[in-house]
Amino acid sequence: VQLQASGGGSVQNGDSLRLSCAASGPTFSSYFVAWFRQAPGKEREFVAVIRRSSMTSYRNNVKGRFTISRDNGESTVYLQMNSLKLEDTAVYYCAAGRRNSALSVLFQPEAYDYWGQGTLVTVSS
Repeated sequence: VQLQASGGGSVQNGDSLRLSCAASGPTFSSYFVAWFRQAPGKEREFVAVIRRSSMTSYRNNVKGRFTISRDNGESTVYLQMNSLKLEDTAVYYCAAGRRNSALSVLFQPEAYDYWGQGTLVTVSS
């Protein structure tokens, strides 16, 4: 599967953005899909994941602000980001995988076999 991330941009503190991750290839519904992000000088970190069942999990500091969702008919996963903060500034990557894994494993980049190219989100005051 190939992934194409889009929707990044420059916004102000408190604004909203919606990222999209469009997938090509069959059986998109059989993949779990996550968003990771990497800020300058920092390691890539988990943001949110949506499983095949559409169950979702988030890192603690985005809970209540970010929402991950999927549209299997459109082979797209979204990340709605509200109340953006300066510390949300990063390149956001979407990733997909199919190997059966415990939830804690899905928080790690190693669980994913396919990655999009990244989209930059810049939050300023």
